[in-house]
Amino acid sequence: MRDLAGVKERVEELRGEINHHNYRYYVLDSPEISDAEYDELMRELKQLEEQYPQFLTPDSPTQRVGAAPVEAFGVVEHPLPLLSLGNVFSRDELLAWYTRTSRLVAGKQFNFVGEHKIDGLAVALTYVDGQLITGATRGDGFRGEDITQNLRTIRSIPLSVSKEAPTRFEVRGEVFLPKEGFNKLNQERADEGLSLFANPRNAAAGSVRQLDPRITAKRPLDIYIYMLGYAEGKATPPTHWETMEYLESLGFKVNPNNRLFTTIEQVEEYHRTWVEGKESLPYEADGIVVKVDSVDLQERLGNIGHEPRWAIAYKFPAIQATTCLNDIGISVGRTGTLNPYAILEPVSVGGVTIKQAALHNEDDIRRKDIRIGDTVIVQRAGEVIPQVIGPIVSKRSGQEKIFTMPPRCPVCGAEAIKLEGEVMHYCSNSACPAQVQQRLEHFVSRGGMDIRGIGESLSATLLQAGLVRNVADLYDLKKEQLIQLDRMADKSADNVLSSIEKSKQRPLARVIFALGILHIGEEMAELLAKEFHSIDNLAKASRDYLTNISTVGPKLADSIIVFFKQEENRNIINRLKMAGVRLEEEAAQPEELSLAGEEFVITGRLEAFSRQEAEARIKALGGSTSSSVTRRTTYLVVGADPGSKLAHAQALGTKLLTEEELLHLLEQK
Repeated sequence: MRDLAGVKERVEELRGEINHHNYRYYVLDSPEISDAEYDELMRELKQLEEQYPQFLTPDSPTQRVGAAPVEAFGVVEHPLPLLSLGNVFSRDELLAWYTRTSRLVAGKQFNFVGEHKIDGLAVALTYVDGQLITGATRGDGFRGEDITQNLRTIRSIPLSVSKEAPTRFEVRGEVFLPKEGFNKLNQERADEGLSLFANPRNAAAGSVRQLDPRITAKRPLDIYIYMLGYAEGKATPPTHWETMEYLESLGFKVNPNNRLFTTIEQVEEYHRTWVEGKESLPYEADGIVVKVDSVDLQERLGNIGHEPRWAIAYKFPAIQATTCLNDIGISVGRTGTLNPYAILEPVSVGGVTIKQAALHNEDDIRRKDIRIGDTVIVQRAGEVIPQVIGPIVSKRSGQEKIFTMPPRCPVCGAEAIKLEGEVMHYCSNSACPAQVQQRLEHFVSRGGMDIRGIGESLSATLLQAGLVRNVADLYDLKKEQLIQLDRMADKSADNVLSSIEKSKQRPLARVIFALGILHIGEEMAELLAKEFHSIDNLAKASRDYLTNISTVGPKLADSIIVFFKQEENRNIINRLKMAGVRLEEEAAQPEELSLAGEEFVITGRLEAFSRQEAEARIKALGGSTSSSVTRRTTYLVVGADPGSKLAHAQALGTKLLTEEELLHLLEQK
């Protein structure tokens, strides 16, 4: 029998050697040994682990492949949301972003980091005590799929890192399929008679979502790490550029095309360089990502909605193709707009098959002289909805038809009207089924009344059953009505009714947004709530008063006035009032509000109310909220399963509040 101490020493030696060669081959692209020599090292390690299973550990290089298929993907809660990026498509839009950013940091000078926006799948990798513990997709930004086993098969992802790393940290990266690997994969699928992947992004996403990790292991996936999500137990560098160098020193693969810049002009040049040179890249990229380098400034800038203010995607020029415009259809929007769209002969644009595209409005169609039957240019830029740029007039046969808007709504048959000064046509029937369903879905959405359990499917079912004709009807629903619906169990009905009851206490700003008044988003709803303090006050506001409010222009003022003039809307508001929905809040001067000047950050899961509800109640008392803990943070509210913000707050000496203490504070104030 071999000496166990000697076996353990040899196993650790082999793992270290194999990890070193994995790094040289998959990260540095600079191998030091032949494939045969590498295979021999791996074979010896496998044999020792099979013979002495007590020395088999999860971070062994042998555990990258061959794991048993998982039954289904679990869910991972992201301690910090994985935000999506805003987009700009021109130099002027980039400069506008830069101007806004500079203004928000009071003109303070800052550097930029430029990176390629790779067309892949964003993932979050969590390491604890140097070991890869969890790998997850972005999902909805708050919750992702647990694809740890599949990500472990990607050889450029380290299964373990140096003991010099923080005790717990998360890195974020883009998993992608190189062009060469994508072409090879599609050729193999064609040879086997299988459907082809439309583009490398779809192929990468499909590869990491395989239920059998052995399938993932056969595909040549790669990754570039693009940021540090959070870190606990050790200080990290003060800039993004230095952070990326630090992560690279720990063994993570960082894109060598990343660059540090001191001026926005250098960023523009970087973009121009890769517009011309993107075809030479081994991967697909649809633009560059521009980031503020200072981590402190990133925290100060924070986020707006689901996008960071400190980063922007500057897209490459759109990809175009030509195809036949077979017809023009009409869809009905939430506010009754009749929206023309192109019905196209299917065409592949940037690897995506396009069958429909935006046409904006009748005036735009006439200005571009787009006709049914034309050969048209179709453009797709990143995730933007495809649009028709214009016709190729030289290809006309004379059989093309000039488009005119239909005189009636295609859904309900009501008269189509066009208001003076407007470019859009509208369905005149506010009870049009197409409008009602979209208004209902908007009303119950997370940013609105946040009524859980009523999504697109149940909204349609409630309308079809005649139980709901407008949003006020939700508050008249009875359990005996709900349990008669298909797939509505007793407990589900209770949950829906409970959520409807809770929605009555949503803040005024949420109600204003949920009503779906044209041109009013979440931020504008908050501004109007602070200005008017009740729906009745807002309804009585004159045009002159409205236009004197900062950021409220004539179009928005007219939209508000038109909304409250409609009898049906007034009736809905009266019914909401009778149902007990909160339609007013006490007015107070900012300096008189009890939480004025105090900043709150929330981490972990709250039980008594949602995070949005908590933030709304804090703001109603004059406090502010942030997504990041800084020296300006007054309180960190700690819920269940807190993330890295807790350690950061403890290091800064920030006062901590439990959810119970927050509730007590809000009630006392």
